[in-house]
Amino acid sequence: MQKIDQTDRAILAVLQREGRITNLELADRIGLSPTATSERMRRLLKDGLVTGFGARLDPQQLGFGLLVFVEVLLDKTTPDVFDRFAAAVNRAPEVLECHMVAGGFDYLVKTRVRDMAAYRTFLGTVLLGLPGVRETRTYAVMEEVKSDAPLPL
Repeated sequence: MQKIDQTDRAILAVLQREGRITNLELADRIGLSPTATSERMRRLLKDGLVTGFGARLDPQQLGFGLLVFVEVLLDKTTPDVFDRFAAAVNRAPEVLECHMVAGGFDYLVKTRVRDMAAYRTFLGTVLLGLPGVRETRTYAVMEEVKSDAPLPL
């Protein structure tokens, strides 16, 4: 974990909400000179605390209206099976997130698809074809209560 001070935290808090803010506006908000702000930004990027910038897209308007979480249970829990599964997941663009978890299953997969018919296709052609998959449990999201929350800095 990197050591950061309150000014770095202030910069990161603003950036989480407004990634397109100009250096001049950011400097004004946090009370530093533009040069000092720019130097801190370069350090935060170089040190890997800021990993990138991007736009938040509206999945409904783009035809990805169904959010689905899937529990995945593997047939074996060996390093080889974990590695093959992870490599295959990383090649599947339909998988938005995949987390190895502790508990009653091995991975939690997050995907977005057009509708339930598209999910059925994804399940049959992608997910069940991943190495080592023995069983899945699907949870279709009825309502997104909170998503894309910033880190509590």
